[in-house]
Amino acid sequence: MFLTLKELVRWFGMTAFEIWVHLVTIFIFSILVVLKQEAVIDMSWWSAFTPLYVADGLNTYFCIIVFIRQYQDYAFRPAGLRLLSSLLCCSLLFVFKFLLCQKFSERSSRLSHTEVIAPLFPLLVILSIRSCQAQQH
Repeated sequence: MFLTLKELVRWFGMTAFEIWVHLVTIFIFSILVVLKQEAVIDMSWWSAFTPLYVADGLNTYFCIIVFIRQYQDYAFRPAGLRLLSSLLCCSLLFVFKFLLCQKFSERSSRLSHTEVIAPLFPLLVILSIRSCQAQQH
């Protein structure tokens, strides 16, 4: 069974536009990774990961805009909670992508695979808590 857009928005704490931005950048990133691996384009891993970093920056920017709008509507508590959870998710995703890129770019990387995926564990906890809260409403 597929999730609806309404459920995805509630679970991820993103608007439909932010989800669309991430999907487009993941598509561009996938193309760049294939071109890099097939040696069609000579680029660094940092260049290949650039679309994902741009998506993180745009997502953070939109989170701040939503916070300001909610704050102006005198919804102080929901605005603060949404900003806190969204920025936490954005920062955890950014750290994961940064560590993954660092692991790929250095041949003798001292980072273990566990250290690279460690930011995903708190993110999964946050998403599971959101999904349980979404079921109650």
